[in-house]
Amino acid sequence: MEWINEIRYDGNGLVPVIAQELETGEVLMLAYMNREALDKTLATGKMHYYSRSRQKIWQKGETSGHTQALVTLYYDCDIDTLLAIVKQNGEACHTGNKSCFYRVGYGDDTHYWDHLKELYGVAMDRKENPKEGSYTNYLFEKGIDKILKKVGEEGAEVIIAAKNGSESEIVYETADLLYHLSVMLADRGVNWDDVYAELSRRRKP
Repeated sequence: MEWINEIRYDGNGLVPVIAQELETGEVLMLAYMNREALDKTLATGKMHYYSRSRQKIWQKGETSGHTQALVTLYYDCDIDTLLAIVKQNGEACHTGNKSCFYRVGYGDDTHYWDHLKELYGVAMDRKENPKEGSYTNYLFEKGIDKILKKVGEEGAEVIIAAKNGSESEIVYETADLLYHLSVMLADRGVNWDDVYAELSRRRKP
């Protein structure tokens, strides 16, 4: 791997590294490596970085358990930036968010998949922190059979709405279906990221 000796480190002996999730393509974080951190990463298959604030090498997830397994490592045209394709275990950001890039500084924040994940998050919150009078909690209390019955009913409602050709009715019933699907996923311990990952696998050649 002769390219390793050609990396253009900055004045502090560091090179920026972008970590990207394999399954979803989501950009997770930006960190730095020195040569030793890079060598440790390649030797172990686990992402190691150099902390500029602590001035030491650290393995991602060494305390939190949210490790990153290296899949592929790219270097750019100037050999002064690395792109690591990783399998992320848990969240990448210390704030508890999957990605460090969760705040919008400019532009449209309309990411439909994020809204689905937010809906799922609400369902999980109701599951873990029951709220009196909550319809979501009512579904969880009744159990999986009730939840699946509602998924089936809402699916039928979507079919009827589509047959009727009413745009507003289709939108309304589809929203109901997605909500009940989110509750079902939360009950079964599956999340929308898992669904997205499956869709991503299917679109690969």
